[in-house]
Amino acid sequence: MAKIHYREIEGNSINYYILLGFFAVIIAIALAATYYMEHNGHHVTGMTNQIVWGVPHVFAVFLIVAASGALNVASIASVFGKTAYKPLAPLSGLVAIALLMGGLSVLVLDLGRPDRLIVAMTNYNFKSIFAWNIFLYNGFLVIVGVYLWMMMEHRMNKYSKAVGFAAFTWRLILTTGTGSIFGFLVARQSYDAAIMAPMFILMSFSFGMAIFILILMGSYAGTGRPLGTAVLSRLKNLLGVFVAAVLLIVAIFHLTNLYATEHHGFEQFILLNGGIYTFLFWGVQILLGSLIPLFLLYSPATRESALWITISCVLVITGGLAQMYGIIIGGQAFPLNMFPGFEVSSSFFDGVVNHYSPSMPEIALGVGGVAIALIMVTIGIKVLRFLPLSLDDAIVDPHYKPATEETAESEATA
Repeated sequence: MAKIHYREIEGNSINYYILLGFFAVIIAIALAATYYMEHNGHHVTGMTNQIVWGVPHVFAVFLIVAASGALNVASIASVFGKTAYKPLAPLSGLVAIALLMGGLSVLVLDLGRPDRLIVAMTNYNFKSIFAWNIFLYNGFLVIVGVYLWMMMEHRMNKYSKAVGFAAFTWRLILTTGTGSIFGFLVARQSYDAAIMAPMFILMSFSFGMAIFILILMGSYAGTGRPLGTAVLSRLKNLLGVFVAAVLLIVAIFHLTNLYATEHHGFEQFILLNGGIYTFLFWGVQILLGSLIPLFLLYSPATRESALWITISCVLVITGGLAQMYGIIIGGQAFPLNMFPGFEVSSSFFDGVVNHYSPSMPEIALGVGGVAIALIMVTIGIKVLRFLPLSLDDAIVDPHYKPATEETAESEATA
């Protein structure tokens, strides 16, 4: 592999400032939506006493989970010694930090009283997984920040593998903690499962890789820098493996629930008669978000096309959001099993499916978190040297063979 040179982007074009302005407008709308909800109360949202985590939580958890997966490229380079991924490691770290900040921003603004976060940071209940996550999130930011320093400062490169291993371990713990938020909630039939932790780890690999590929392709297309097929081929193959792994563990999760009689009601709700939740599961999560991307990523007719790789990544992200919606909202919509073996009904909505319809302010806040992450990446690649000048096959592919005149003539003849 040839020596890789990193440079900031110029960021002086009108298109660059239009992009920044676009993200800034979305963030401003999200802040206005936050003020509207806080000023008027959460009764203006779709949330109720039965469904207390709405669409903002869907975006927040999705971004936090994806942040862990976005660091996967850097981990492959440093921990597993795959030098082909080393040029992408700095951008991988930047995207991971940006996604986590975007997710945490939504989470804090959706608390109802963001200032109460100070109480959570100064008074810890270590029996709560939420208290653990404060340490996990802050620790992730610190470790990945140090990891970037080790990679980008030539004098510190010798420590990058050790710090990279620490970051790899920490992000697995972080995603385990996020999945355990749901796995420890024994009151909800849809959550109470130890498999939630490994499922969230695999989901992070899939979502983070899809987002990273889109950011990588967008950055190089927008700056006019060469991006070879060798890099895209490796990344899309990894994405396909992760999508298939998520599909497998989701199948295991539901088959395990079907084996246990106590979960039959929830499984019937999600898989058969859950209305929008059933549609999101089969139509969006499984079909659009898993099966179609797998076909596009491995089909000989589409696997080498940058356009179809882009479409595959968008579909994986769409399926991921649908999966998060089904887990978070669908899990709350299914009624609590207060008295197993008995049918419960009362004036307090006991025993009935809870209704939820997301409001525009909630959606605006969630999309605002995405804009925060993207504007951080957009500014970051202008300020610091995160992007290689070129990722052309001749530079990054150790097996690259330049086409000879004879080869070119034979290909033209064919």
